[in-house]
Amino acid sequence: MRRMRTALVIAVTLAALSRRGAANETSTRTGLVPGPEPIPITAPQDGTVAESIRRGIDFLLARQNRDGSWGSARRTKGLNIYAPAPGAHHAFRTAVTALCIAALLETGGSHEDVSAALQRAGEWILKNLPRLRRATPDAIYNIWGHAYAIQALTRLCSWKHTPDAGRRAFETLIRSQIELLGRYESVDGGWGYYDFRAGTKQPATSSISFTTATVLVAFHDARDIGIEPPVRLVRRATASILRQQKPDLSYLYGEYLRMRPMRGINRPGGSLGRSQACNLALRLWGDKSISDEALKIWLNRLFARELWLDIGRKRPIPHEAWFQVAGYFYYYGLYHAALCIEHLPPAERTHFQGHLAHRLLRRQESDGCWWDYPLYDYHQPYGTAFAVMALRRCLRFPTGH
Repeated sequence: MRRMRTALVIAVTLAALSRRGAANETSTRTGLVPGPEPIPITAPQDGTVAESIRRGIDFLLARQNRDGSWGSARRTKGLNIYAPAPGAHHAFRTAVTALCIAALLETGGSHEDVSAALQRAGEWILKNLPRLRRATPDAIYNIWGHAYAIQALTRLCSWKHTPDAGRRAFETLIRSQIELLGRYESVDGGWGYYDFRAGTKQPATSSISFTTATVLVAFHDARDIGIEPPVRLVRRATASILRQQKPDLSYLYGEYLRMRPMRGINRPGGSLGRSQACNLALRLWGDKSISDEALKIWLNRLFARELWLDIGRKRPIPHEAWFQVAGYFYYYGLYHAALCIEHLPPAERTHFQGHLAHRLLRRQESDGCWWDYPLYDYHQPYGTAFAVMALRRCLRFPTGH
């Protein structure tokens, strides 16, 4: 009898816990719980932000390679990220050059010295981008090059100094990059940058949430100028991000961690640099659950808990900081936060613009650049490009091309 009563108590308790768990799951999926909010700060003035952008532009102009590109493999350290030559460096240089093109177009494309730099960079892209492929069966860094190239090319198509023939050439390149992204899509949908599973023609890579988000943002830029990416690619990519989405809008680093949802990198502190990009990508492609309120909750969380990202900034070993944060999350995360701010009503942006500008101005180096992870000679150009594009979105009256 005692055993029967014990079994009955256990059964009733488990049933109650099951009902409570189901109720909690319903509540978290029907409404996000507000998170932490940042300490109030004094927002920088537009003039201060504009001067910071100018110094960043000057840095990019001074560091452009003679062939029109940015970045190189010449700067090494004792511990270098896996980068099989030459393909990995083709991918890095292409991605960084594309980011610098986008940054210059957004922040100073009408100035004569900037226009000359953009002309050289555009020629480099036209010559070198068609040859970009993955480095080896396991290193698929070219995904970043294809995605950021689309973002740069869409802006070049709208640049007033681009002739009609150049615009047609850029549009052709955009279509080819979309085709290549279809070729390098994961068998499960979405994109990753390593394939340590099989090294097959179509990668067996695990979909990485923020890599996939980056491609989807680029696809949306292409759609904005009338170039539609394949519906199947978009659907499979958004589905892969949703499979990695947690109820609080943290996102797994990659689908290979789906059985470890509470590992540090998958918790809110580890997702700070990814949630902005993933939220943005889903919203751009029609996910109504990524509301203004959802964006604001995660922007507040980013600025309240930015320390977790900052602790990882400039560390030479990826993922060595708390929550397994890598240095290269920092400016990537802040740039996509700026894009999220643009999707809020104008009256609700000021608070977030002030916090974003406050952090970026504090991080600018004495030579005018920004960097977050030592990556050969690519880190200063990409960090600066992300930062000046983010700062432009902090201005009340931004100027572009």
